[in-house]
Amino acid sequence: MAIDALQKEVRKTTQRIMLVVLLALLPGTLAMTNLWGLGVLWNIFWLLAFCLLTEALCCGRDWHKARRQIANLSACVTAALIAICLPPEMPLYVLFTASVVAVGLAKAAYGGLGRNIFNPAMVGFAVALVSFPAAFTSWPLLDGLVASNVDVLSGATQLSEFRYRDGVTVAEFDSRYGELLSAQTLVASCFAVGGIMLVACSIITWHIPVGCLLGLALASLFGYDQGSSLSAGSITFHLFSGGFVVAMFFVATDPVTHPRQRSVQVFFGAMIGLLTYLIRAHGIYPDGIAFAILLANCATPLLDRLTSKAKNGQQKHA
Repeated sequence: MAIDALQKEVRKTTQRIMLVVLLALLPGTLAMTNLWGLGVLWNIFWLLAFCLLTEALCCGRDWHKARRQIANLSACVTAALIAICLPPEMPLYVLFTASVVAVGLAKAAYGGLGRNIFNPAMVGFAVALVSFPAAFTSWPLLDGLVASNVDVLSGATQLSEFRYRDGVTVAEFDSRYGELLSAQTLVASCFAVGGIMLVACSIITWHIPVGCLLGLALASLFGYDQGSSLSAGSITFHLFSGGFVVAMFFVATDPVTHPRQRSVQVFFGAMIGLLTYLIRAHGIYPDGIAFAILLANCATPLLDRLTSKAKNGQQKHA
């Protein structure tokens, strides 16, 4: 009876945490919807449906277990995180693939919530990106923004345009894409508000977000090049472009896939920031945040073992 009561309390705690995370995602999601249109809600609706269906099917005929898994809201958080990383109104086959991979393979195949070694949302996003790259290259016109050249605000993201700008200086790029950059900065700021709320509510700590910021800042400092046509971009550009703010508050801080020791969490975050910059500047993918997090997840077991050995060694000497 005591074990059942403990398990019930854990489920309630998990549900409360997931609910707070969903509420923290709300400001940025509303900003995205205002910016990109109702296609954002299309992604959220279908990803929720597919993720919850996959969660239930992975439980087999144990409907009591399926009800518990769905009630903890982890699949809902996974769906929301994937949705805000995708271009609006994605084809259903892309959304279905991302959902099945995220919930079915990255989580259920490892034994369920708490046993996965990779962040499920990033696995689903990365597999969809690699499998259907063409679907990720087209973004709609920005709702509510008037541009002198509509091609500037449609098609690829600002990261893609910056990466393949062909001899354009940073100042010229900022002048041409000013509206898009300002809009993206607003969206990122809204997600930052939600992330700070998570820190204030003690859902996450500051260590990983600060580590991510430090890693990205240091790398950007060496690669900025004072804004020439060969510059890899400033810290503000990399911070507010793409999904970096979302990742450093909502994804990298996943308690299952990051190191346990807080001192190591700063290093873990710095690794994500550095890898993100390297992939953006020198890799084939303009953003790279998903791959950076998955690579850092690979290092989590090693970091935990090293810190555990160091701690045990200090105790023996003491």
